[in-house]
Amino acid sequence: MEEQERIGLHNLSPTPGSTKERKRVGRGQGSGTGKTSGRGQKGQKSRSGSHMMRAGFIGGQMPLHMQVPKLRGAHSKDSMPIGPFRTFTHGVNVSSLASRFEAGAEVTPETLLAARVLRTLRHPVKILGDGEIAIALTVHAHRFSASARQKIEAAGGTVVLIDPVEEPEAPVRDEVKRAASEARAAAAAKAPKKKPAADDEDVAADADDEREEAKRAAAEARAAAAAEKKPAEDEEAVADAVAADDAEEPVAESGEPAAEESAEDAEA
Repeated sequence: MEEQERIGLHNLSPTPGSTKERKRVGRGQGSGTGKTSGRGQKGQKSRSGSHMMRAGFIGGQMPLHMQVPKLRGAHSKDSMPIGPFRTFTHGVNVSSLASRFEAGAEVTPETLLAARVLRTLRHPVKILGDGEIAIALTVHAHRFSASARQKIEAAGGTVVLIDPVEEPEAPVRDEVKRAASEARAAAAAKAPKKKPAADDEDVAADADDEREEAKRAAAEARAAAAAEKKPAEDEEAVADAVAADDAEEPVAESGEPAAEESAEDAEA
């Protein structure tokens, strides 16, 4: 009986047929994978890096996610469906809670992470209503669906919201509008009060009287101005007449008026 060789590191080898040598491309035409290395001729897939395209790459044309119409907003179903344009929420069904926690346990995102229901705590947790739950649990989560809330409370459990969404404060424009309205109210309070509607006729009559008085005063002022102007015109007319008489009276050669000579002749 032949003695078998003792197995050691010097004689270990894989079972025949269990391994296969790697294909070595680009090692000459005789190898069968030389020249083009099995990639064929030309084209995108013959280039280096051609098999490392990004997700959604469809040959250099306009990607599909850019072709479809979208709406603005991070929470719209028609908004950008990929990337940071839509918020992400971890969904946990009530069936997972019933199978991983005992009655009376307190369920939090940390305990869900420890139970390997969640992978990370970076995203909010929403409890969904798929499945059934028959044990009372105190569940802490950021959101709850209506069916999940109903099932948890029907089983005797409690629903606790983490960081509930508070009502947003009034925008700045509302504050400005409120301040403006308060300023108008204060100005109206300081202003003199308007007379009641019953006195509207008296107010109108007073206004008519004031207008009549103003017209009368204006007429008197015009009459006084005309009276002051008339004497001046009369004095100018008298002066003009005297000047005309002096110009018409005859003068003698000695320089005395002729009327005096005729008077002396009459006395003689």
